[in-house]
Amino acid sequence: MSSDVVIRFSHVFKRYSRNASFENNLREHLAGLFKKGFRRRLGLKDGEFWALQDLDLTIRRGECVGLCGSNGSGKSTLLKLVSNITFPTLGDVDVCGRVAPLIELGAGFHPDLNGIENIYMNGTILGLSIHDVKRLVNDIIEFAELNDFIRVPVKKYSSGMVLRLAFSIAIHSPADVYLFDEVLAVGDEAFRDKCKEK
Repeated sequence: MSSDVVIRFSHVFKRYSRNASFENNLREHLAGLFKKGFRRRLGLKDGEFWALQDLDLTIRRGECVGLCGSNGSGKSTLLKLVSNITFPTLGDVDVCGRVAPLIELGAGFHPDLNGIENIYMNGTILGLSIHDVKRLVNDIIEFAELNDFIRVPVKKYSSGMVLRLAFSIAIHSPADVYLFDEVLAVGDEAFRDKCKEK
């Protein structure tokens, strides 16, 4: 992959089943690893559907890309493939660098922990060292505009407060690729503008 390319999808297909279980998804992924390079049948069984079909995509360093489409068109699936939350049924997904996904609001937060404790937990999950979190914690709190609530358990936060904290942690983490899936829809306009500037 060229040094300026951070994401490349080559003939990517992603099949889901309406009756899916973790066991079936794992079995499909493992089978795909052993059959890599061989074209598997592209037919669908009962209850299966294509979330993505034969997708080719290249994103270069420094590009800002927005995905538009109706519900069910595969936008979230594409983001989950980039962040290795799920795997392609067929094809190759190559990502060069560290990914900071903010795909589901508050994912990874512990509801009983306060804002500072969740900053430490999420920051380390996203690749920050404890030293880095200590150095950045005040910047994260200030950007999130949660100074008065930072010692309150996250379960008492509004969805907008959770969004602000999650976004602030992610944007202060060392990443080459940042993924956002509709999370800014719950924030107020002033915070959305602040995020766009950052």
